[in-house]
Amino acid sequence: GKVYTFGPTFRAEKSKTRRHLTEFWMIEPEMAWADLDDDMELAENFLTFIVQRVLENRRPELEILERDISKLENVKAPFPRISYDEGVKILKEAGKDFQWGDDFGGEDETIISDKFDCPVMVHRYPAAIKAFYMKRDPENEKLALAVDVLAPEGYGEIIGGSQREDDY
Repeated sequence: GKVYTFGPTFRAEKSKTRRHLTEFWMIEPEMAWADLDDDMELAENFLTFIVQRVLENRRPELEILERDISKLENVKAPFPRISYDEGVKILKEAGKDFQWGDDFGGEDETIISDKFDCPVMVHRYPAAIKAFYMKRDPENEKLALAVDVLAPEGYGEIIGGSQREDDY
C-alpha cells in the first residue's frame, strides 16, 4: 500500500529560472487507497520531520550560512490549507490581474506564500490545468483533487501531489 522511490531526477525541458533545477534528487511516495487529505497529511508530516531533523542535527551549519533559523522553526504542523479559489482571491486583493483557470506562476506563488509564515497548501485546482490522472472533485467536476505545497520566503512549489483517478 505504501512505496516510494528516491533517486536522481533530470528535467528535459529548458528552464532558466531560480525555481527549476535541471538535476536534483526527488522522493516520490505512492500510496494505494489514499485520498487528497491523506496526500496533504503525508506532505505536511514529511516536511515537518525533515526540517525538525535539520534543526536538531545541522544547526551549526545553518549558523555558518547565517540562515535565519526562526523561519525554519515555524515549519510545524498543521500547515494552512487554502483552495485554489482562495489563492485567486489573495492575488486579486494584491492587485494582480489574474484569471480563474490560469496556473499560478512564480510571482503568484510568492504573493500567496507571503501571506503565511510557514508552508501553505493550495488544493483543488482547475482540472484543465492538471494532469489527466488526477481525480476530479466529486462535488465540482471542474476541479482536480490536487495539491501544491508552497514554501515561504518566495521559494515556490516544493511538493505537488494529487489523489489519483481510481474509478474508470
